[in-house]
Amino acid sequence: MTTDVGAVPRVRGGADAGYPELSLLVAGRWTGRGDRDVRPVVDPATGAVLAELPVATAADLDEAATAAAQAFPRWRDTPAHDRYGILRRAAELLRERADQIGRVTTLEQGKPVAEATQEVHGAADILDWFAEEGRRVYGRIVPSRRPGLRNLVLRQPVGPVAAFTPWNFPITIPARKIGAALATGCTMVIKPAEETPATGLALARALVDAGLPPGVLSVVFGDPATVSTHLIRSPAIRKVTFTGSTAVGRQIAALAAEGVKRVTLELGGHAPVLVFDDADLDRAATLAAAAKFRNAGQICIAPTRFFVQERVFEDFTARLAARIERLRMGSGLDPETTLGPLAHDRRLPAIEALVSDAVDRGAEVVTGGAPGDGEGYFWQPTLLAGVDRSARAMSEEPFGPVALTVPFTDLDEGLRRANELPYGLASYAFTSSRDTAYAVSESIEAGMLAVNHCMLTAPETPFGGVKESGYGSEGGSEGIEDYLFAKLVSEA
Repeated sequence: MTTDVGAVPRVRGGADAGYPELSLLVAGRWTGRGDRDVRPVVDPATGAVLAELPVATAADLDEAATAAAQAFPRWRDTPAHDRYGILRRAAELLRERADQIGRVTTLEQGKPVAEATQEVHGAADILDWFAEEGRRVYGRIVPSRRPGLRNLVLRQPVGPVAAFTPWNFPITIPARKIGAALATGCTMVIKPAEETPATGLALARALVDAGLPPGVLSVVFGDPATVSTHLIRSPAIRKVTFTGSTAVGRQIAALAAEGVKRVTLELGGHAPVLVFDDADLDRAATLAAAAKFRNAGQICIAPTRFFVQERVFEDFTARLAARIERLRMGSGLDPETTLGPLAHDRRLPAIEALVSDAVDRGAEVVTGGAPGDGEGYFWQPTLLAGVDRSARAMSEEPFGPVALTVPFTDLDEGLRRANELPYGLASYAFTSSRDTAYAVSESIEAGMLAVNHCMLTAPETPFGGVKESGYGSEGGSEGIEDYLFAKLVSEA
């Protein structure tokens, strides 16, 4: 099935009449299964198959990359004000469709529908911000040492981009990449996660309906290794952006290095939380529980390793456990649910192995610690106390509803423990002392730090890490910089 950009793929009946028929968007055409292979998309709350997702062929990938290269000169030369108008209109369409898109996200990803709907509104804000920022991409004049010579520094889009995004925030993360790229005049081929395809397609639909020209954005799906290798090695692609695990990020970087292509990597984390004995423990426990178990803990910046000063260790652990026990686990479509399922069946054995290993090494299960009852990929919200340094969970990101508490003595020890892993994405601290907050901000090895709160993301602020958590930023003016290069023009 192939339709033009003006046709909206019909809503699929069957298991759930609210889930759309899936397609690819290649060179301005919505393309269905045809003779392509397909893979199932599963509701993680029930295990039921929602739909079949067409897998892009090598010819599809070539066509998408070629279309991005062909559309690039015209899109680059489109006035920034006109690109702004398309992005702003797409943002408004997302807001109008937020309830519908949010429900689709819940069906395929599992998070509570209120979280999913809010994520759509957040993606709209991201498009708005990049639309505005794209109008403010300024060059500069550099004073010359010689009379009669003028040096101009122009900021120009790097070119067609290959983007790869995960399933945990299936509209937020694509919006960051697409928004920055399109605002600067780049074109893009994006491969969203195969677990959550309809959400990424809904974002693309909003952009197409807002007037995005054919070929500026293509959306493809398939085996991640096959698609990424094919697109990154395509001579049409000039930049790569990836959000995902550190292991895969290394492979992405190596592939891009073959063609000396620019890369932005937002990789894994294992966020430390320093809770000092002068902190407001009620506030810390309330905010930390909400942040840790949002999206069932499947967040790269989720606070996970709680280092708590000895004098308040037992008190804070008890307060945190009390708040965890208030969470309600269930289908994300139930408005009372505050903790949905894990996104796919691979997560359950992974979480179980980490918890079992920690317990074997002496950790106390304060609450949770087992799979949920019934159908779906549920794991109880879990708190482990006194986790030994040797436990795998202390060095491997759980990426699930598991929090760890460990006592520490003083500031120096707390910072050593927080910094001891090779990751450096997000970090958190709770203290009433400005001196302590300053010391942590200067010494923590992370791309982001929140002090006395847990909200690290906004369209206007940079998002990225250090060490093995990647390089480059998404969000903020720093995020848009990665899609531009500086060209010196020296005129005599």
